[in-house]
Amino acid sequence: MILAMTSTLPDPDRQPVFYDGIPAKRLLAWVVDVILIFAAMIVVGLATLTLAWWLWPLFWVAVSFLYRSLTIGTGSATLGMRLMNIQLRNAEGHVLNGSEAMVHTGLYLICASFFLPQILSIASIALGQRHQSVPDLLLGTAAINRPR
Repeated sequence: MILAMTSTLPDPDRQPVFYDGIPAKRLLAWVVDVILIFAAMIVVGLATLTLAWWLWPLFWVAVSFLYRSLTIGTGSATLGMRLMNIQLRNAEGHVLNGSEAMVHTGLYLICASFFLPQILSIASIALGQRHQSVPDLLLGTAAINRPR
């Protein structure tokens, strides 16, 4: 018996407009998000009297996790994604809820921490039909152009 994976995400063959320009938009959104997280790290460093700067990797992961989880959980997109007019959707085509956002963010941070998974994610976004990263493939999510 073969089980077919079904999804109610937009079909890239019948509705390509949802996936037009997604790789470039995801890259630009990521750059915006990194800049915002860096700015938050400066503030956290000042608030902790430079402790956060001495423990930069630990605080970077914590601030990044909070930023990404909260913004994705409340609007299914980080601020960078909102600026680029893209949104994450789950396998049913719905916006991500808080727990899905936390799992997606956790998987993203794990992939970003290791060279091979990060390269696979970049290749998958660039070459895949739905431009999904490794966390997207594992969860069945996809970034799409925000419907109007």
